[in-house]
Amino acid sequence: MVALPGGEFEMGSDDPDGFPADGEGPVRRVALAPFRIAVHAVRNAEFAEFVADTGYVTEAERFGWSYVFAGFLPGELRRVSPRPEQTPWWCGVPEACWNRPEGPGSDVEERMDHPVVHVSWNDAVAFCQWSGTRLPTEAEWEYAARGGLARAKYAWGDELTPGGQHMCNIWQGRFPVKNTVEDGHRGTAPVDAFPPNGFGLRNVAGNVWEWCADWWTTEHDPAPSTDPTGPAEGTAKVMRGGSYLCHHSYCNRYRVGARTLNTPDSSSGNLGFRVAADA
Repeated sequence: MVALPGGEFEMGSDDPDGFPADGEGPVRRVALAPFRIAVHAVRNAEFAEFVADTGYVTEAERFGWSYVFAGFLPGELRRVSPRPEQTPWWCGVPEACWNRPEGPGSDVEERMDHPVVHVSWNDAVAFCQWSGTRLPTEAEWEYAARGGLARAKYAWGDELTPGGQHMCNIWQGRFPVKNTVEDGHRGTAPVDAFPPNGFGLRNVAGNVWEWCADWWTTEHDPAPSTDPTGPAEGTAKVMRGGSYLCHHSYCNRYRVGARTLNTPDSSSGNLGFRVAADA
């Protein structure tokens, strides 16, 4: 982990390329106490240790399936797997879970340094309880992801590929049919891929979505606040950072102020988490 001093920062986004319906704004002053946050997302190796030590069974394993990007599947499995009408690039694949990320016949043996995926918010909280950590609040996550930059569009500045350098693992090409893989990664990348931000954090943009502690809301008090934790209750949790499937044409959410949501029992092949702790 890195220890961050906290203090005031401007949270939220008024980016014209953003999604106002996501509650990205208004930009507001937030003050945070010092805290610690992991340099990178939890890896398969770390999650495997947790499972070996506790016998924990993830929600995807209990449900018997999870969502996998259709382009990662062999033709027969792709044809028989159900797809959501709104997002037909996802397939509900039997047996897909954290250690079988593409379902039967797949494994993570060559991806132990990649972020664990197919973990629900509830799974992430169980890992935190085991490891003596917690999920970051949404405000902590954004403060850490900004790396000391004020009002920047991305975690490294305002240009997506400064000097032609790829700074994150996202989709290039035409989504969802053609990924040119210009950043070098078709699916997940190792947790330490790409340069760190100003606070030393890796992959706060792209690679995998990351769970936050907060319940989702799009109603933000524009007045300054201290250590906000979100609503007291809700039906969905906040996710931050975007993933390897994000593309400017439909999911321009690798911007540092972008956000989305999912129910606490949901899982998919592009959803993981990083841990935090009090100072």
